Amino acid sequence: MSDSATLPLYMRRSLFDPDAELVRVREEEGVRRVATPFGADVWMVTRFSDVREVLGDPARFSNARQPLPPGAPDMPREQVEAQRAGHLLLFDPPEHTRLRRMLTPEFTMRRMRRLEPRIRDIVAGHLDAMEAAGPPADLVASFALPIPSLVICELLGVPYEDREEFQQRTSRLLDLSLSLKERTPIREAARAYMAELVGRAQADPGDDLLGMLVREHGDDLSTAELIGIGSLLLVAGHETTSNMLALGTLALLRHPEQLDQLRKEPERIAAAVEELLRWLSIVHNGTFKSTTTEVELSGVRIPADALVVVALPAANRDPALVPDPDRLDVGRGDLGHLAFGHGVHHCLGAPLARMEMQIAFGALFERFPGLREAAPPPAFRAMNVVYGLTSLHVTW
Repeated sequence: MSDSATLPLYMRRSLFDPDAELVRVREEEGVRRVATPFGADVWMVTRFSDVREVLGDPARFSNARQPLPPGAPDMPREQVEAQRAGHLLLFDPPEHTRLRRMLTPEFTMRRMRRLEPRIRDIVAGHLDAMEAAGPPADLVASFALPIPSLVICELLGVPYEDREEFQQRTSRLLDLSLSLKERTPIREAARAYMAELVGRAQADPGDDLLGMLVREHGDDLSTAELIGIGSLLLVAGHETTSNMLALGTLALLRHPEQLDQLRKEPERIAAAVEELLRWLSIVHNGTFKSTTTEVELSGVRIPADALVVVALPAANRDPALVPDPDRLDVGRGDLGHLAFGHGVHHCLGAPLARMEMQIAFGALFERFPGLREAAPPPAFRAMNVVYGLTSLHVTW
């Protein structure tokens, strides 16, 4: 990547692969202290077993004790707490447990199956539109981004006509090339938007997720918590899946033997999705964590009150997890990758994301058996919380 040198080491990529230096750290050191774009150093953890330990132990590696980054505006404590409220990734048990318990029933695989017919309709509709318009097409704009956006809109009760506005806001919120000062008003606008939706749900709760939370947990959740939960789900619900759809399609197109195997055996789609999740690891690192005591990982002592970051692409390509980890093999199945995290903060929406990807990839390659890349070449986005593509031009 042309801007690789400006990225923190845990975010550096070489197309689909983690940066060679990041791989060297995993093989030779395991843990290294590295710089961040925010002015603070962090302890970067790269090996699968160590990353799993960090993610699985909120008592020693806290999500709740993160310091405000340098340059953050001074705010009264009450305002800081209001902005953190409901954001599951910023809490440890038992507060995290209280919040997550209210949401978990809505994200079980059984509940997600109720959405399956609607997701199939959404996917088919976008494929119909692509086919009618004819090639070439930008797969990001016409398929990968709108499908998860429409699904999360329907799940949360967000008006679909607002999608372009919130997609642009989300993209800029997660763009780390923008300064904290530049992103602060975007965050405030996103929060104001969700506050308006929560207000509507409180006045007239519908059958969507926000309505359910108001009806069933309105006495247990503050308005600030409802805003925080809704904001997190809206951002996480479309950014991750959309980038997996785009980058996963490109990965399969560039590994035609894997795509051929999937076409011959479409029942392998679930296994293929798991392998793409592992191999691509589009979330670089998740949230920073703070050590509550001195800890030791891979023989390296990390002091108390230190910031720790996990390098998910390095961990998911660790030979300790799978043999020949740099090879894409859609027949592997789910071997315990960390693409959705691990432990108490394991991705709540994983069942939904899996179902969307299985349906969308399967339908895309069935509809367009001759799908292939077209000019101009795909545009990768590196300086972003979620790795992916800004465009992918295809023909068929």
